[in-house]
Amino acid sequence: MQRLARQTDRSFKEVVNVTLRRGLAHGDKPESPLPPFRVEARACGFRAGVDVYRLNQLNDEIEAEDFRRELNRDLARSQESGR
Repeated sequence: MQRLARQTDRSFKEVVNVTLRRGLAHGDKPESPLPPFRVEARACGFRAGVDVYRLNQLNDEIEAEDFRRELNRDLARSQESGR
């Protein structure tokens, strides 16, 4: 397609789009469409013992722990490279 683009003095994108349109126009039409997929929501709730009011606090604690772990790893690397 790159060669065709150079030969016809058109952009690669234009050649690809024209080729795709031609292929799609002459292809077989899809059979009858499937019925739309529907998701029905239902209340699941939280497991017993989960305090929904502390979820943000738990998330903050996990992020702080990850940050400390990364910081310690970076410090260890910088000390190893300084030796």
